Amino acid sequence: MNKAIAMVLGAMLLGTPTMKAQTMIEKNNITLASDQMTPEALWAMGRIGAYAVSPDGKTLVYQVSYYSVKENKSHTMLFVQPLKAGKRIAKATALTKDSKSETDAAWIEGGKKIAFLRDGQLWKMNADGTDRVKMTDSKIDIEGFLFSPDGSKVILIKSLPYHGSIQKNPDDLPKATGRLVTDLNYRHWDHYVESMPHPFVANVNGDKADDGVDILEGQPYECPMAPFGGIEQLAWSPDSKQVAYTCRKKEGVEYAISTDADIYLYNIDTRATRNLCKPEGYKEPKIDPTKTMRNQAVNHQTGDMQVGYDVNPKFSPDGKYIAWQSMKNDGYESDRNRLCVMELATGKKSYVTEKFDSNVDDYIWNSDSRTLYFLGCWHACVNIYQTDLGGNVKQLTDGWHDFGSLKLLAPGKLIATRHSMADPDDIYQVNINKTEKKSVAIRLTAENDHILDQLAKPTIQQRWVKTTDGKQELVWIILPPHFDATKKYPTLLYCEGGPQSPVSQFWSYRWNFSIMAAHGYVVVAPNRRGLPGFGSEWNEEISGDWTGQCMNDYLSAIDDATANLPYVDKDRLGCVGASFGGFSVYYLAGHHDKRFKCFIAHDGAFNLESMYTDTEEDWFSNWEYDDAYWNKDMTANAKRTYENSPHKFVDKWDTPILCIHGEKDYRINANQGMGAFNAARMRGIPAELLIFPDENHWVLKPQNGILWQRTFFNWLDRWLKDKK
Repeated sequence: MNKAIAMVLGAMLLGTPTMKAQTMIEKNNITLASDQMTPEALWAMGRIGAYAVSPDGKTLVYQVSYYSVKENKSHTMLFVQPLKAGKRIAKATALTKDSKSETDAAWIEGGKKIAFLRDGQLWKMNADGTDRVKMTDSKIDIEGFLFSPDGSKVILIKSLPYHGSIQKNPDDLPKATGRLVTDLNYRHWDHYVESMPHPFVANVNGDKADDGVDILEGQPYECPMAPFGGIEQLAWSPDSKQVAYTCRKKEGVEYAISTDADIYLYNIDTRATRNLCKPEGYKEPKIDPTKTMRNQAVNHQTGDMQVGYDVNPKFSPDGKYIAWQSMKNDGYESDRNRLCVMELATGKKSYVTEKFDSNVDDYIWNSDSRTLYFLGCWHACVNIYQTDLGGNVKQLTDGWHDFGSLKLLAPGKLIATRHSMADPDDIYQVNINKTEKKSVAIRLTAENDHILDQLAKPTIQQRWVKTTDGKQELVWIILPPHFDATKKYPTLLYCEGGPQSPVSQFWSYRWNFSIMAAHGYVVVAPNRRGLPGFGSEWNEEISGDWTGQCMNDYLSAIDDATANLPYVDKDRLGCVGASFGGFSVYYLAGHHDKRFKCFIAHDGAFNLESMYTDTEEDWFSNWEYDDAYWNKDMTANAKRTYENSPHKFVDKWDTPILCIHGEKDYRINANQGMGAFNAARMRGIPAELLIFPDENHWVLKPQNGILWQRTFFNWLDRWLKDKK
């Protein structure tokens, strides 16, 4: 299915007659029934993914995924485009010509060829898509790759069978579906852990690459790390002699209670490996798996040792340094992500973003090997920053948007994706301004303009709201298209997940503020306590206190809106959220003092005692709850957490609630959503349960996604819009 066909399918889904849709193939366009964003319009949009810049800086190759609701699947295509940062966006040319997905394009052979993945194998082709050659014939699917700088070798990611926590079934029972579980980490995110990805270093000989040597041969560990790690967790040294990789070398209970991942350096010739995060001879301390890491003496850290989450190594161009993202504390997934730089000759480490009191989300070396560019969220926007080896930080871009996925184009020029609450991702060139003025971002792609140009956009506003403890909270206000300030609108309080992920200028294909506004709702989206981008103190205040100041911050935001925004109808308020946001909804359902007329909770925790042992990542509940619920000497924080679990306040529920959950969500198990729905119905409260047997913590299938949106708005409209 090529791009034109994908667009035609989108047109059909939006109600365009088939004959008219056929004529749209040449125009590469679709016609919408109105200027209102719909679920079908969202799913008709192309989603830009990985991209790469040619060595000469003249050509961009990138991937776009298109979704067919009718076929209920996606198709990913590769495109090339001249890099011309001018007023007119250059025309992109499709490299993918058939229904097979092609992904992960990379320039090789000095820019003469493009390598990519197709049907689980590594391929290469000319920059115009001709002369396609399959480079591997691996019996195991290749999930990612990374060529060495000299082109003589390539890292291939392949998953191998693993039976550390789930025993292999007897050979004479090939149809048995049971799993004998002997330890923790038997399932992760949305799958049972019966395989482990390993990196193989393969030799490249002309048009072929061999099966390669397993860097982790005989080791029961994963690299890249589940559930979201990719090829960015590995890096080649500039001389092609060493590979740096990320790994958490733990199994079972130790894996489930720890976030302690390290950076390892592997020598291609000797096959020797050394840990860059811990000194030689380091021994893991004995820890109590039912006690938070904060309360045990395991988070000691010196210049020679890191015990937190260390990931994504990158060598400096001159090979003298290696950098990586580093968290300080073991067991804390939302610890501040700092940028660590190590001088390879001396082993000296330094943290070069300490003056930026927020997370480093992505980074890249400058060509001078002395400067690094990084992405960070501050005041609910993700912009580009610069630091040097001395830790001097400078902001390079500004504005209400989120940048992502940095690449170096040339000295003084970067490539990055960018989106906002009103626009999905496109690729931009950022010309760095050496003066105090902010850098200039020039859009290079226009993937969805054919749809966006037909839509009326919402208005985004920013408010600073005083909290109950006298501080200031940033709140986004999203107003409907064709907004009329003389009218009153039903209004939604949006509760963010995480619990420590920012309410930045994000674009989502599920929790999409533009489509909420298009349906006639004002959205109030607060950056409540516990979110990054406002300093470490603000970010960390939520840990161990899920129902304290952060809940007050939610109510401060909605109370400010009803008191000071005359277009907000205080008699038509809804409250919605997912993950920790879903937990927030369940908690506020018992503590809202009749503010809200309906609730929607997606994948939220309802019973924290059950959640403590239900989740597959035990370090999360350990850190957040502070202690196991059965410990008689539990900490005061833990006692407060369990006493304030939402399920203990169902007797105070009095408002209609929609519960949504995926049965393949192993982070927050589906029994949480079912329990909340069952409790509401047993209390006689109007409630519905939307359950997805085949979805995880997200909703990824097109038809499920549209069912989610329709159910979401049907429920809101039922309770918040005037009945005529």
